[in-house]
Amino acid sequence: MFLFQPPSPTRYDLRFNLLGFPVTVHPLFWVVSALLGSAGGGIVQLLVWVLAVFVSILIHELGHALAMRRHGIPSQIILHFSGGLTVPESLSWGGRSANVALSANQEIFISLAGPFAGFMLAALVWAGVFLSGGSVVAAYLLGVIPLPVTAVLPIGGSILTALVMALLWINIFWGLINLVPVYPLDGGNVARNLLLKADPLDGVRKSLWVSVIVGGLMAVAGFFVLGSVYMAILFGFLAFQSYQSLQVYSGRY
Repeated sequence: MFLFQPPSPTRYDLRFNLLGFPVTVHPLFWVVSALLGSAGGGIVQLLVWVLAVFVSILIHELGHALAMRRHGIPSQIILHFSGGLTVPESLSWGGRSANVALSANQEIFISLAGPFAGFMLAALVWAGVFLSGGSVVAAYLLGVIPLPVTAVLPIGGSILTALVMALLWINIFWGLINLVPVYPLDGGNVARNLLLKADPLDGVRKSLWVSVIVGGLMAVAGFFVLGSVYMAILFGFLAFQSYQSLQVYSGRY
């Protein structure tokens, strides 16, 4: 269910436990997070951005881990250069190693738990702003999905405002991006399991085609609509990667 392999451990990894889950933070996680937030602002704003990225991805992966624990699967969390992974571990059963077989609905539940953990964090931050007497100005995507534009806080100054905005933007915008049906995003795994339920024989191949097409469309939209070269490159790469997987998968038949 997870397409990326965990990176090799290094002597510079940060390791700790959160709610009983081992957490490893690869040093390149900090580097890439800083590069993504280096477009503007000073060192303090950059540190605030990196903190927001760290908290947001950790909560996202914690959502996956808690959902896996609900189905009896121990796991560990790894934050690395391209985001995060929640890696299931082998279960010991009668002295032998075994993996838990999950139904399509269970796989979907685990996949959705990550983005929705982020949405819950965003809701708590938004509620905290409101209860403190502040406000968040938002634009509404499709008329219903709030995307934060700016925040007004009675306390904390520019630093707290920057942290609030970063947490809201990462957990809402990138949470929605994560639901796009493109591998290896969570939406790609949801699409795979939905199509497998509808067509057990050909569901995987169809999900790869969905990933190729939607990934290509997102790359075009990212460049021409959002004006984001990063989005264009990201989804272009994911679409190409899905096309390669499709060729390998189709070659089996």
